[in-house]
Amino acid sequence: MSQATAQSTLDLLILKTLARGPNHGFGITAHIQKASEGLLRIEEGSLYPALHRLEREKILAGEWAISENGRRARYYQLTAAGRKRLEEHEGQWRSLSAGVARVLEFA
Repeated sequence: MSQATAQSTLDLLILKTLARGPNHGFGITAHIQKASEGLLRIEEGSLYPALHRLEREKILAGEWAISENGRRARYYQLTAAGRKRLEEHEGQWRSLSAGVARVLEFA
């Protein structure tokens, strides 16, 4: 998988998770792992650079708050641009996965 595809996939997972509502980094990784039934694990070394990049791009807005366990955490939420990007990424992913499925049927 190319770096661009891996980055787009991580972005999609983050954006789809945040479509449920604001969350902090650990909450995002926990949701992805739970929703994928443990098949997907996002490492901190990948997650936080992606969150920071998406925030710089104005796809996410971040705000410091106290988490449910009493620690200070940065909560992220989708912006209008983030909702648009999510829609675009979902469409691209559905097209890509449909194409892969077709190849697997005929291989």
